[in-house]
Parts: sequence; C-alpha cells; structure tokens
Amino acid sequence: MAAMFSLFLVLITLGSGLIWLLDHFYLAPKRQEKLAFADGQTEGELPEEAKEKLVAEPWLVETSKSIFPVIAFVTILRSFLWEPFQIPSGSMMPTLLVGDFILVNKHEYGLRDPVFRHKFWDNELPSRGDVVVFKYPEDPRVDYIKRVIGLPGDKVVYRNKELFIQPKCEAGVEKCPELQRVNTAKVNSGQFKQDGTPLLRLKEDLLGVNHDTLINPRRGEPLRYYYQQPGRTTGEWVVPENHYFVMGDNRDNSTDGRFWGFVPEENLVGKATAIWISFEFERGADSILPGWIPTGVRFNRVGGIQ
Repeated sequence: MAAMFSLFLVLITLGSGLIWLLDHFYLAPKRQEKLAFADGQTEGELPEEAKEKLVAEPWLVETSKSIFPVIAFVTILRSFLWEPFQIPSGSMMPTLLVGDFILVNKHEYGLRDPVFRHKFWDNELPSRGDVVVFKYPEDPRVDYIKRVIGLPGDKVVYRNKELFIQPKCEAGVEKCPELQRVNTAKVNSGQFKQDGTPLLRLKEDLLGVNHDTLINPRRGEPLRYYYQQPGRTTGEWVVPENHYFVMGDNRDNSTDGRFWGFVPEENLVGKATAIWISFEFERGADSILPGWIPTGVRFNRVGGIQ
C-alpha cells in the first residue's frame, strides 16, 4: 500500500508538472496569439468578456497549476525527509502502542528514489537499538517496524526468553568480544495484558541502549517456528553482511527476525524518531461507535522514541 501511494504521488507530481510546463511554454502563448489575432480582426476593442474567454486556462491546466506546488512539496517531504506511519499492532509495546502516529526519518540511512528504491546517497548505518521501519522481506509491499538487535557480523542467541549478543570480531583486533547476556531488570507486572495474562515489563540494557520490553511468563518459546539458519542451532543466528537482525519489544507477540531471518540493507525505509500524536481506541462492548473512531488522545505520549 505504501509503495502504491508513493507511485501515485510521483505520477501526480510528474503529470501536473508536465501540464504546467506545456501550458507555460506552448499553450499560453497560443492563447495570446489567438487573442492578438481576434483583436486585429475586430474594429475597436474586444469586450473584456471575450478577452477572458480567449485566454482562459482549460480546467486541467488550472487544476494542475494549483496542485503542483503542494503535491511536489508533499512528495519531496515524504520521499526524502520525513514520513508519517501509524502503529497497527502491539508488537512494539511498551515502546509503541496501537494508535501511535510516528515520524520516520527517511534520510537517516541514506536516500532512495521513491519508486524503484535505488539508493543514490549514503548516510549513516543503523545502530544497535534503533527502531526502524523496513520492507518486510517476505512481502516488500508491507512495512514493518522493529528494533535492531544484531548488526552485520554479530552473533545473536535467544533461548529461554533470554537474549545474548556477541558483537562482530573486527579484523586486526587481538581478542574478539565474547558472547554477552543482555541484562534486564523488572519494572512492573500487570500494566499490559495478553489474552488476560499479565505481562512482565523489563528494562533491557541492549549493550548500552536502554529500553523496555514485555514478556508473557505463561507462554512457551516457539522454537519449532524459529528461522533455522544453515549450520546453526535453533535460536542462534549470525547476521550476514549488509543485513540486520530485528525483534519486537513485545517479545511474545511479535513476528520478527526469529521467525523469518534477516532484514537486507536495501529494505530499510528509515528510523522512527518521534510520536507526533497518539489516539486511544478503547471502548466498551456496548459502544455504537465504529472501531476506527478514536476515543481519546494520549498527549503524554507525544515526543521522542526511546
């Protein structure tokens, strides 16, 4: 859907721009020639109404000239600077909630054209702990949002709901990093629930990046569904070059890299940087309002994303 909307914006921008140029350099001069010819064939001066009719812009030209500056600005802003996204699921709770509207920095990881996504300008690379929007590797038409856990060359292990990371061994170093357990500390329990089960909220220290996660203490670890990397045991992955390993903060309610593998660098859309508005959609069973109508605004959630 996002890709189709980008294509639509580009086509509307190009179409309205070409019509404006055609009118400026060809159609408008032709209308002036018709006015001059009619004026020369008439004794005295043409009535103002006749002049206005001869030089009047066609509807398509008038509309194109009106929308081109606006649509061009929106296309540039959305394609290369910032793009709004809505959080549709709870896979990134407690960091992001359903109803959060976020801003994604499109130039953080370089710039790509909005249609074919060819990269034409390099910038930064994702860092561990970044919350990123990317094209779902198994269906690039769909945008996903997760947190970067493993960088290229890292070893990631997730067993018994504990996370371990061994950073990439850089060439030329005398001693490679060891496999490190990602430390966690309990924040609370019961603030969030899944199918009636209180979720355990943990503060996670992702090798220097602190953020909160959720764990369902009653749900088993679905090892049989994990992505099996050739030559590795279940629940263990080594991130290939130019790829990233991502997970949702709501660890037991997230379809992420544990189940389908790695995110190629070319699939990155941008870095989620801020929540610009957040709507509540909670309502009672007897509510007559459609589900898409918000029931409130969570102003306390507006701000940066940790």
